[in-house]
Amino acid sequence: MIAATIQLCTYNRAALLERVLEACFDQTVPDDSYEVVLVDDGSSDETPSVIERARLHAACTFTVVSQENRGLAGARNAGIARATGERIIFTDDDVLVLPNFVREHLRSHAVNPEAIVRGGAIEVESLDELPPPVWSIKNYSGNYFWTTNVSAPLATIRAIGGFDESFSEYGWEDIDVGLRLRALGVKAVFNPRALVYHFKPRLRTSSIEAMVRQARARARTAVALARLHPHWRAYLATGINPVQRRLAAWRRRLGLAHRLRGRLADLGERELTPREARLARALANEAYFEELERALHV
Repeated sequence: MIAATIQLCTYNRAALLERVLEACFDQTVPDDSYEVVLVDDGSSDETPSVIERARLHAACTFTVVSQENRGLAGARNAGIARATGERIIFTDDDVLVLPNFVREHLRSHAVNPEAIVRGGAIEVESLDELPPPVWSIKNYSGNYFWTTNVSAPLATIRAIGGFDESFSEYGWEDIDVGLRLRALGVKAVFNPRALVYHFKPRLRTSSIEAMVRQARARARTAVALARLHPHWRAYLATGINPVQRRLAAWRRRLGLAHRLRGRLADLGERELTPREARLARALANEAYFEELERALHV
């Protein structure tokens, strides 16, 4: 019986995917004890060629689902449908797993068979210059179910119906799964040795508008999440609470977004300095709360 399925989805990340898959294939557990299920969610770049090259190096079972773009929730469900492992381990196409990745997830499940197992993630700006694989508190994420690095019994994920495909835009589909599992009393444990490197390249000026668009999409799905889960956890996570909304309204009255745009104008195409990157993130945050208010009143 296959003990674990590594499940990941990809969309136009050909430049990273080969390294990501090689890491998934390079595990310390026996090759016949796990599988990799990849969903290509309508990529239009060189992803199919990368997948064909990857097949030549896959010692474990490697299943590929190619489909028209359905969004991440739909892609995850396609992967869940093809998974055969007793446990399903979710990761992403910008994540480099360590060789002990599957082993550590299975080790935690042996002690906590019904639980969610959360692994550690270290953010890196390059996959060629990696820091020592040691997790520390500065890498901590409070997410209960974060598909960068999380596993659960496959039967449990199927029993709740997988991912909610009404989350068709960016964000929150994994948080929704976590909230549903938490409501059922499913325990979560953390294993910092089930470690991954999460690729977060330095921001460029050309990234700013994409960040703003993504923030607005995330705000719209945040409202959908809060309506599905009218609970303080959702309100706190999404910012749909009186304190955060009032602070955001105060910043809007001060014209903060306009001032941030002024400081980020006419920079030319280049990497942002650390200060500029902070300003860009602040601008995206203002866009998030502006769109949040609009979506709440639709």
